Amino acid sequence: MTLSTKILLGMVLGVILGALLNVLSASEGSFAANLAAWLINSVFDVIGKIFIASLKLLVVPLVFVSLVCGASAMGVNARMGQMAAKTLGLYLLTTAIAVTLALAFANIIDPGMGIEMSSASTYEAKPAPSVKEVLINIFPTNPVKAMAEGNMLQIIVFAILMGVAVTHSGEKGQNVLNFFESFNEVVMTMVSFLMHLAPYGVFCLLAKLFSELGISAIADLAKYFFTVVLVLLVHGLVVYMTLFKALTRLSPLTLLKNVRPAMLFAFSTSSSSATIPVTMNVAERRIGIDNSIASFTVPLGATINMDGTAIMQGVATVFIAQAFNIDISLGGYIAVILTATLASVGTAGVPGVGLITLALVLQQVGLPVEGIALIIGVDRLLDMMRTAVNVTGDCMVSTVVARSEGLLDETIFSEVSDRDEYQATEP
Repeated sequence: MTLSTKILLGMVLGVILGALLNVLSASEGSFAANLAAWLINSVFDVIGKIFIASLKLLVVPLVFVSLVCGASAMGVNARMGQMAAKTLGLYLLTTAIAVTLALAFANIIDPGMGIEMSSASTYEAKPAPSVKEVLINIFPTNPVKAMAEGNMLQIIVFAILMGVAVTHSGEKGQNVLNFFESFNEVVMTMVSFLMHLAPYGVFCLLAKLFSELGISAIADLAKYFFTVVLVLLVHGLVVYMTLFKALTRLSPLTLLKNVRPAMLFAFSTSSSSATIPVTMNVAERRIGIDNSIASFTVPLGATINMDGTAIMQGVATVFIAQAFNIDISLGGYIAVILTATLASVGTAGVPGVGLITLALVLQQVGLPVEGIALIIGVDRLLDMMRTAVNVTGDCMVSTVVARSEGLLDETIFSEVSDRDEYQATEP
């Protein structure tokens, strides 16, 4: 079997076993319940957490080293500003489209009708940082601290500055660049090793998750759940692929085939940041994006591209408004679109970003923030799907930018999808 097939099989088996263990755990005190608890806590939880830790281990060195190499290459042609403007513009455009679609579909389906809530469980939202704080915090005072904390925007800024400095340092700069290029190859080889352990890590992660949630978690909020899923599918398969075809004239189906391993990883981990090593591997070795582009667009996308989260916010806003019988005017919907789009950048790098930005959106249109408590039950499952959409968007935008800059290897893009295995050296 190919690697993607193994990962998919691991996902399916993990969901099935997790749901079975959830049923067995219901009979407290029995041998089956004790065995299920031991498997969940001592086997699946341990292996799953080690797998996630191994992915996170590679994120900071991979982003920093790759971006230093990429900024050095871009610095020679002085195209960094142009590429950054294209990337940021496309990310904001797709986010605005995502939340608009979410509001439209939610108003057609009416997921909150008939719930009739007068009050909800208490939910304490973390305060969102001000725009001033966000801008100041982008620039690191201590790069080592930024790397230790995994502050991606600060790492990106420091790596770009170092890459530009390397370009202007003559022969000594070239020696430093040679070191970073060699280091980059070693880190990518480590990523390739980890990829082959992915099916087992994915299996344990999903077995642990569904042993806690069970399938019944979806039934309680089925209309809301499937509305979000529908919009995610439309955005990922229709909007992304239409934009991709219009801007590159390349095959959207080929892109989806090439991006598949990153999507599966994102779905399993629910973290765009943890998936960065896999996404960059996919971008460079399966899609054919030059390192100078991928090293910038992928980490930036994992930090600020929140299309899936914007979709959840749009549907959740309508759902909560309908549940509490509060009418949102057209002006309110426009405010939701603007707030959700800008918040995707404004709260970048903040823990619990999805719920923070949702609280911000609800406050903007006068809805009760405690309504978030209504949707928390299924948010973990939806988070898996919206992360897969986010990563697909990262790869789509990266490919469009690379093609516009003449830095996309179309031979790799067209042919590598026939092979699904990862190699440590040449793609």
